Amino acid sequence: MVFQFLRTSLHAETTKCSRNAHCSTGLMPTCRLCKSTYPADQFIDGNGPRHLVCVRCAVDEGYLAAEDVSNLYDDQTAKARMSLFARRYGPIFWLFVCWTLWALLFQGIDLWTTLTMGALILATLGVPIMFFLRTAKFQAQLRQLTP
Repeated sequence: MVFQFLRTSLHAETTKCSRNAHCSTGLMPTCRLCKSTYPADQFIDGNGPRHLVCVRCAVDEGYLAAEDVSNLYDDQTAKARMSLFARRYGPIFWLFVCWTLWALLFQGIDLWTTLTMGALILATLGVPIMFFLRTAKFQAQLRQLTP
């Protein structure tokens, strides 16, 4: 009997959270059409087919006109934002790739082991410093690309 009560209350809480995109758990809602996660202000209101649909999918599906949406990312803005994030987090990705390549390929070569390890150590020290020094510039550019 207790287990049945718990299952019902969990179901009621889940249903309540799914109806409201601004759930108190702190999780961002997911668009049911494109499966992307966005902040709550990127979703349209409504029930039925309009339930949990992001503004981009709403314009694509014809639920809203593009002129009616003030915070729609057009293709150029979306590509610019993706490029901005790639420039910000790309060096960290390449640092992991280079360390992996060093561990797999350059271990047995005497001269190249020392040279590449020295370069990787310098990069490992420099990339986090440059990451934090460019934070203000990244925030400013991201703010410019946010409608």
